[in-house]
Amino acid sequence: MKKIAYIALTNLAQYILVNMAIPQLEEGRHNAEVKGIFFVHDNVYMLTKGTDTAERLRKLHEKGIYLQACDQCTYMRNLAGSLIEEAKIGCFPDFYAGVGDVDLIITI
Repeated sequence: MKKIAYIALTNLAQYILVNMAIPQLEEGRHNAEVKGIFFVHDNVYMLTKGTDTAERLRKLHEKGIYLQACDQCTYMRNLAGSLIEEAKIGCFPDFYAGVGDVDLIITI
């Protein structure tokens, strides 16, 4: 099984994650080992405490998926204190260290 990581970058990333990838991961039918997801631009809002999406991501983190919000994107939006504790805040080198060895990094 391939080891992959996602970078949630585009304005469609939330739709793709919430309606496709997260349900597949929750049901154990994604057919790839997702090592982590890096949230960039407005996608950092998906990690906001108290939201349905953040709670679902929190449960995926418990299954071993590394979650990270872009540091600059988070600080520009004044969200540092509003994200779930499971989400690290950092930049690309932190993400690479957090996910370890992967076969693919996919930008959505």
